Amino acid sequence: MKYIEFGLGNTWLIRTETELEDGTEYEEKGIVKPVKFRSLYFRVWIGKTVIILDLKQGFRLSMTRLPSK
Repeated sequence: MKYIEFGLGNTWLIRTETELEDGTEYEEKGIVKPVKFRSLYFRVWIGKTVIILDLKQGFRLSMTRLPSK
């Protein structure tokens, strides 16, 4: 499955992340075709809170966890 990501903090401003069936994934710069549109979502981090607006699943709030030490 492919994900097109636009955002600050990534390796590139626009990238394509591809997840393979075996669970591995890799990133490529820009938009790599072909693209099969399934959903569009917008994700914003405010501190530990993540706000997600998704055309398919609607509005969600979640809290990020700190890594255990």
